[in-house]
Amino acid sequence: MNFTPMRRLAFAALAWASLWSLLLPAQAQPAYPNKPIVLIVPSTPAGVLDAVARILANGLAQQLGQQVIIDNKPGAGGNIGAEVAAKAPADGYTLFIGFNATHGANPALFGKLAYDPVKDFAPVSLLAAVPNIISVNPSTSVHSLAELVALAKAKPKQLSYASSGNGTSTHLAAELFKARADIDIMHVPYRGSAPAVADVVAGHVPVIVDSVVSSVSQVKAGKLRGLATTSPRRLAVLPDLPTVAESGFPGFESTAWLGVLAPAGTPSEIVNQLNAHVLKVMSLPATHERMAKLGAEITTSTPEQFAAHIKSEIAKLGKVIRDAKIKVD
Repeated sequence: MNFTPMRRLAFAALAWASLWSLLLPAQAQPAYPNKPIVLIVPSTPAGVLDAVARILANGLAQQLGQQVIIDNKPGAGGNIGAEVAAKAPADGYTLFIGFNATHGANPALFGKLAYDPVKDFAPVSLLAAVPNIISVNPSTSVHSLAELVALAKAKPKQLSYASSGNGTSTHLAAELFKARADIDIMHVPYRGSAPAVADVVAGHVPVIVDSVVSSVSQVKAGKLRGLATTSPRRLAVLPDLPTVAESGFPGFESTAWLGVLAPAGTPSEIVNQLNAHVLKVMSLPATHERMAKLGAEITTSTPEQFAAHIKSEIAKLGKVIRDAKIKVD
């Protein structure tokens, strides 16, 4: 078959274009990120996860030059949001705030999950450790943790406590304390900290175990009476409030953690880029100031360290749950 000069020229141009597309794929790809990023938060607004997520999102938006949109997906101890994140495209444009329920306790608490906390996620970095506060409505006669324990022993199964939901860190902390104090208080789970705090402030439930992030303002305002924190030492934000360990239960500690993850399969270069930006955001003086006001301690990591931490937490919390026979309601 004979080709005209024009046709031969067209074939040659097509061949060169194909060759260049193979040789220069990186140059042809738009730089990451080139559109908004969605950060899935498995809690209601105003809870601890949401508060830290918004600090991170604002910082990342400035670092990356793209909007970071908070998408709250509460429910089932964080499992609903985790499932959505696990099934999202692995392109770096969907991130997830995981914590010690979704990536620690939930496999033991729920048995079968719709996501695998290890296989379905690419860890980016730990973010913070957050203690809880055991508080009561001020109308109660309880003014200390010892008085709460005494009342619970005198009236077994007659008191109730609120938490931010089944399988959350607040639920787990409360159940661990119940086992340690040998008391029986009924659990009233809520879909997040905000409605739980609101009901205890309103007097519908007498006791609450909640994150310091979402309870501290209510304690300072006198709308909740703080009894003790579950941290290993007193908090700078509430220096006069004793720890559980100081209140007759030495060694007791139950601190939540949270971190940012991407769906499994997200390119390692994007994960490493995100890690660098997260560490920079969390190291800023303004971030330290905001986190300190919340009562949260910044604890960043490499992706590899976070992955090892998740596996360790699943094993550790699973043993605690089985030993204490803790079950979701």
